[in-house]
Formats: sequence, C-alpha cells, structure tokens
Amino acid sequence: MKFIYDKLEARNPHIYAWLVLGLLFLIYISSFVDRQIVAVLGTAIRDDLGFTNTQIGVLYGPAFSLIYAVCGIFMGWFADQFSRKRIILIGLVIWSLMTVASGFASSFVFLVTARIFVGVSQSALSPAVYSLLADYFPPEKRARVFSVYASGIFVGVGLSFLIGGSVAEAYDWREAMKIVGWPGLVIAAIGFLLIREPERKSGKSDRKASEFFNVLRFILKKKSVRYYLAGFSLLSLSGYTILAFIGTVLNDTFQAPSMISQYGWFMFLAGVGVNLSGWLADKLAIKYGPEKRFVMGIVAALGGLPFYYFGLMAESVTMAFILIGIGNVIASSYNGVAAALIQYFVKSDMRGMAGAVYLFVISIVGFGIGPPVTGWLIDHVFTDLYGPSKALLLVFTICGFLATVSFLKAMQHYHEDAVE
Repeated sequence: MKFIYDKLEARNPHIYAWLVLGLLFLIYISSFVDRQIVAVLGTAIRDDLGFTNTQIGVLYGPAFSLIYAVCGIFMGWFADQFSRKRIILIGLVIWSLMTVASGFASSFVFLVTARIFVGVSQSALSPAVYSLLADYFPPEKRARVFSVYASGIFVGVGLSFLIGGSVAEAYDWREAMKIVGWPGLVIAAIGFLLIREPERKSGKSDRKASEFFNVLRFILKKKSVRYYLAGFSLLSLSGYTILAFIGTVLNDTFQAPSMISQYGWFMFLAGVGVNLSGWLADKLAIKYGPEKRFVMGIVAALGGLPFYYFGLMAESVTMAFILIGIGNVIASSYNGVAAALIQYFVKSDMRGMAGAVYLFVISIVGFGIGPPVTGWLIDHVFTDLYGPSKALLLVFTICGFLATVSFLKAMQHYHEDAVE
C-alpha cells in the first residue's frame, strides 16, 4: 500500500501534491453532496412527513451544525496530533453510511439523529485537510490551492441538486438519499491507497490537551482574526440560507419545482468563481500587499446583492432563476480565500486548530442561525406569496453590509497580527 504513493511521489513530487489535492477535492465534494441533500429534498421531505419550514431549517442547520462546530474544534486539535489521513478517511466512511441510513427515515427524530452523525464525522475533514495542504504547498500558493479545495463545496452542492433532485423527481427522496451516499465508500478506498501522510514542516505538535485553550487564545486574541471571523461567518450565513431555501422559493413562490434540480448548474459556476477569487486574491497580495486578500470578501459581500434583489422579486420564473443564480455565484466566491486567510495568522503546528476555529464560527453562525431563523421568518413574518424572497433579502442585506465593515477593519490590523 505504502509503495503506491511513495512511487508516485518519487516520480514527480509536484504532480503528486496536486493528485492529493484532487483526491481531497473529491472527498470535499462527497461531504457537500451529503450535507446539502437535505435542503435539495426539503420540500419533498416536508410534504411527505408533514414538517414545517422551521423544522426543515433546523434539520438542515442546527441538527448538523452545532455538533459539527463543537466537534470540529477538537478535530482540529487531533489533526495537529495524529494521522490526518486516517481522520479524514474514517470520517468519510461514517458520513456516507449515515446518508444512506437517512433514506430509511420515517420521523423527524430519525433524520435529526442521522444528521448529528453526519455532523460529527464531517467535522473531522477540513481541519485535517487544511493542515495537509499547508504542508504540501508553499505559502504563496495557498489562496489558489485552498480555493481549488473550497470549490468542491459548489461541485458537491451542484451534484446534490442535479442528482438528488432528479432522482427524487423520478422516484422519491428516499432513493435519492441512498444513491448519493454510496460513492463515498469508493472514494475512501482510493484515498487509503493514494494519500500519504506528509512530514509536518515544523514537526508534530507535542502540546498536551491542557494547552488546547492556550492555542485557542493565541488565535482569538488577534483583532484581525476576530474581524475576519465576524465577516466570513456573516457571508456563510447568507450562503447557507440561500442553499436551504432556494427550493422553497422556486416551489412555493414561483410554482416551478422542476427547476430545483437545474439550480445545480449555478453551483458549478460558483466553483469556478471560487477559483477565480483565489487567483485574484494572490495577485492583489503581490501587487498591493497581503491584507488586500480581504478585498475579495468585500466583492462577495456586496456584489451579489443587486442580482438577488431583482431575481427574488421578479415576476418571471426564468428571470428569477437566472438572476438569483448569478447572485449566488458572486456571493459564494469568498470560500477559498476565507479558508486560506486564517493560515497567515498562525504557526504551522496550529494550522489544524486555526481551520477548526474558522469552521466552528461559520457553522454556528452560518448553518446554525441562518436557516432556522429564515425558516421562522417565512412561517411567521413574511407569509405572503413573496414571503420567502423577502425573508432572504432581509438576511442578505444585513449580512452583506456588516461583513464589509468587518473586512475593512481586519485589513487595518493585518500587519500587526500576521505570522505568514
């Protein structure tokens, strides 16, 4: 087994590093297919099992995100101590099996329990991956490399819409759950054969568990990091909210449920946007200074708002579909830059923890607050035909402007906090 990846790396270390990135990219795709499928199938699950929009918001958001966020912090510590490869692959096997099990659900409690297990297992992924990639690639390439990885979010979300939505339309939501879960086991087998655990550039952390909070304090005491976390958590709140309720908008407001699966094509474009944003961030850093990477966060915060407004309030379903999709592509472009930026504020043996802190905050705010609060607004405040659109617009506008202020403040303190 070891001979396979040793031989590949010896032949061409540069190409091998990109091969590993490609496999991690596939694993990230799998994680988001299985994470997003609940929202894609939300209206079908809601109508079949008699749930409310608030329950769908809870199922998509807190049922996954709270345990994901809490466990993720500790998974970051584990990633700095133990084999990152094993952590990643064990998590992949568990969340794939739990997604398949969700296809047999008959109650809210069953689905919540399965989502909790998906959350625990997926919390193992990105902290370990961020640490691996930072050891495989030099600092000047991180925004681009992390953006390639982050674009897996949108390929995964896109596939969940296209495959899950199409299977649900042809058969039912239960079959869709089962079909999207199985491929993860195949990817796990390939990853076991081809991924090597690299040498840590500063050696493995020898910190004891008692020093966990010392590392956490080191990261959070930096003003730039706090503003960074505030800004990107607000953008994640908007991002997870549109993914949670685009099906509701197309089904309830525009009476076009058949278009839900086709929304996945915009997610592939969002993946392209993430890579472009990462490339531009590195170019801005070289020409104008490293703090200018935050500019791409401002582009994501404000650039999509006009498209969202005219799309969500459109009379034509075709116009709504196109404009909302374009807004989503622009607003999602920050993901790779966000994952890379926090790595510039920590030492190399803190990378897993840094990634975990980022994931903790965006999960609590983005996943945990956005979908259930928006679902409640749809159920109780904005109850007319365009109610889902109005609720989404309120959330997007507030988050976009507050995030912009946060990024401007983060840039002011960048040089006093950066470690590179």
